[in-house]
Parts: sequence; C-alpha cells; structure tokens
Amino acid sequence: MERAIALLAANGSLLGVLSPAAGAVLALHGTLGTYIVLYVLRIVMTWYPALPLDRFPYRWVVAPTEPLLVPLRRWIPPLGGLDISPVVGVGLFSLLREILLGQQGLLTGWGG
Repeated sequence: MERAIALLAANGSLLGVLSPAAGAVLALHGTLGTYIVLYVLRIVMTWYPALPLDRFPYRWVVAPTEPLLVPLRRWIPPLGGLDISPVVGVGLFSLLREILLGQQGLLTGWGG
C-alpha cells in the first residue's frame, strides 16, 4: 500500500502503475457492482408494473438485465403474483462478487 501511495504521489495517477491483472480485477469489480445496482433498480421497477420498459430511461436498465431474467423466470415462477427473478439476480451477482473479489475471494491479491 505504501508503494502505491508513493507511486500515486510521483505519477499523479494509479492507472499508469496497475498491472494488467489488477486492471482486470478492478474492471470486474466495477462491472459486477454495476450489475448489482441494475438488478436493484429492476426490483424497484417491478413495484410499478405500468412503467413503459421499452422507453428511455427504463430501457437502460432492462436491456442489460433481461438476458439473465428470462431464464430465471422460466425456472422460478412468480411468488404470489410477484416476479422475484430480479432478487435472485442480485443474489447471484452478489455471490459471484464475493466468491471472486471478497475478503478471501479467488482473485483477491492479484496485481500486487
């Protein structure tokens, strides 16, 4: 950590000192975090069934999340009329993020 702070002070940016592995882990962390936020937004959107999901800005949330939700809906029927597939999506991406990037994750410590 001290080395990173010293390099940051010398270069003004950590981007120039990241190894490719560390850059990939950082990108994966951001991607998984973004998907978790998108699935949380999908959960909120299920509370308002009259939303025009094919229109802006809702389409920005629907397009990246729908490819996983379609098969999940086939396996998990609505519970009391509620679509719980976005909740499962949040759980899957959170689990994946924890397994890969958590405190004892598989990719923890990459990029030194």
